[in-house]
Amino acid sequence: MLDKVLAAIPRVTNENVLVGFDTADDAGVYKLTAELALVQTVDFFTPIVDDPYTFGAIAAANALSDVYAMGGKPLSALSILAYPAKGDLDDLGQILKGGADKIHESGCVILGGHSIADEEVKFGYAVTGAVHPERFKANSGARVGDALVFTKRLGTGVITTALKREIASDAHVQAAIESMLMLNRGACEAMLEFEVHGCTDVTGFGLIGHAREMAIASGVTVEIDTAAVQFLPGAVDYARQGALPGGLKNNREFASCVVEMARKIPAEIESLLYDPQTSGGLLISMTEKDAGPLEKRLPGAYRIGRVLVKGAKAIRLI
Repeated sequence: MLDKVLAAIPRVTNENVLVGFDTADDAGVYKLTAELALVQTVDFFTPIVDDPYTFGAIAAANALSDVYAMGGKPLSALSILAYPAKGDLDDLGQILKGGADKIHESGCVILGGHSIADEEVKFGYAVTGAVHPERFKANSGARVGDALVFTKRLGTGVITTALKREIASDAHVQAAIESMLMLNRGACEAMLEFEVHGCTDVTGFGLIGHAREMAIASGVTVEIDTAAVQFLPGAVDYARQGALPGGLKNNREFASCVVEMARKIPAEIESLLYDPQTSGGLLISMTEKDAGPLEKRLPGAYRIGRVLVKGAKAIRLI
């Protein structure tokens, strides 16, 4: 739906806009000087876990992730809050503290924010970062022959849905929370030590949705080895039980038309490839020779595919 609306918005040409909304990238990049560009992004959402402090921290990690995906360093943040006028003030304080602690962990500072009264809680941040104008990592940089490296396991959407349905084990929920709380700072710093051509973080559109954006923006086909993709504990079982979030179904409806399947894939595995992630990992397109060293340098990073010459479909699943 948003794609159709954005297509009607006039593009304003500005030589300082290095990345706008044309390629559905993670953040915008605006050149200030020959040595400095701003990276700007915004993200907020409704609670996905029960604990207010944890929710605030996850919201912060998720918002910061877009800056890291561009190869940038977060500098400042503005909070965005919707909260019931008669809501519990202790819970609100914990949300804000969780967010602030995670923002400060990144080395970023909170300058202020904006709040409104709303019966549905929503929280997040607008984050500004810095990057060299010739060294940012866009989703449009993937090159034929590149290896695809991913830095986290999939399944946060399915597991948090299982939590809402009260069928998720505490251990599985905790593993998902730990993944969502992990900043992509280490992944960003590690990838910048190698020859990286393109990058995106895998969040609300799922692995296939974000791989689609990378493939279309780069003019290539992205091949994903489904047997190589790693999942959070419990995610496959919950997907098999039908704990599929609404966003997963929307992602499938939107992106399945650009997917070619070279073999039959179990339904639960295919579903998880569309699973909307919160504070997901970085999907990195990089030289084949550097993929192995990055895997050794960054614990948890692993190859999931490669970049091919553009074919009939943007995504090929094997």
